Amino acid sequence: MAKKASTSAAGQGTYLAEAARAQRRVCTVTYPKGYMQAAPAGDERARLLRETKYKWLNGSQLRFWFYDKPKKWAGTEGDRQVVRQAFKMWKALGIGLEFAEVANAKDADIRIAFLDGDGSWSYIGTDVLTKREDPRTMNFGWSLTEDPAEGLDTALHEIGHTLGFPHEHQNPFAGIVWNEAAVYKSLAAPPNNWSKATTRHNIIDKLQADKVQGSSWDPNSVMHYPFDPGLIVQPKKYAKGLFPKGGLSARDRKWAKTFYPELKPAAVKALQPFKANSLYLGSGQQADFTFKPIETRDYEFRTFGDADALMALFRQAQPRGKPLALEDDGGTNDNAHLKVHLDAGKEYLLRLRLRYAKKPGQAAVMVW
Repeated sequence: MAKKASTSAAGQGTYLAEAARAQRRVCTVTYPKGYMQAAPAGDERARLLRETKYKWLNGSQLRFWFYDKPKKWAGTEGDRQVVRQAFKMWKALGIGLEFAEVANAKDADIRIAFLDGDGSWSYIGTDVLTKREDPRTMNFGWSLTEDPAEGLDTALHEIGHTLGFPHEHQNPFAGIVWNEAAVYKSLAAPPNNWSKATTRHNIIDKLQADKVQGSSWDPNSVMHYPFDPGLIVQPKKYAKGLFPKGGLSARDRKWAKTFYPELKPAAVKALQPFKANSLYLGSGQQADFTFKPIETRDYEFRTFGDADALMALFRQAQPRGKPLALEDDGGTNDNAHLKVHLDAGKEYLLRLRLRYAKKPGQAAVMVW
């Protein structure tokens, strides 16, 4: 992310003058392979599966850890505090996700480094769980305390990627026409030093409609870069620059709460063996169930119907840790199926996000 403009007229003029003398530092998102491809035209199932593919199960606890070595990966305590504050700001929206700092890398889903000069970046959503040669899932390539507003927005932006949100300026509904030569020249200069391919991947290329939330564009999203004068041709109002207000926008808040609504204990239902529970859910919505077995043995959990689901079973004593079992049947002809050995008298939690169904109520879940 880059520095934000002053909201005053005088400040804006000063800011634009400074912008002509200094380049901006921006994020290099790492999209999963095939992320930019479109779903087949008219294939509603494929569109909805792509929209939900990298979103977390609501109620998940995302555990983060800061590198303390090698030294070049370890940030200052001030940098770490900015990131902690940004996690708290996302949580303060009232979302169902939890965030917890852990003491060991082996317990972490999100591993955060502060390698100066490597840019600020994150993987998208659950793609952070993919094992790679480089163990980092998020990096901050500059000080987050030198400019407090820029630093906090940078941290909010990268965490937004980890929650599954892409760059907003690549939204196809924006209608942005770039001065491509100027964009390539700007990003090739220090401090970014981007190649043409990196610039195209992070700015010029448009996301497919099934990768953005809703059908409108939010130029104030924390997931949107600011752009200096001369980079945007259309819409004409941004020819002199586009400068998001900073912080989480109203639309950022809306979509975070759409995919990760606040959990309501009263909405959790109890599963009974051999009794089907119809899923009156829209695509992307989630239902949670408790299950308390009366005997120790293997149990099977399965969905039924023409639907795709992401399903995971947790120990109720540790509902936000790693699941005992997880399956995503999205895009297959099978139904989600878990077979797990459970202990009598203990309580378990089943989380199920319906990724696609033709109509609410046409799918169900059962345990036996």
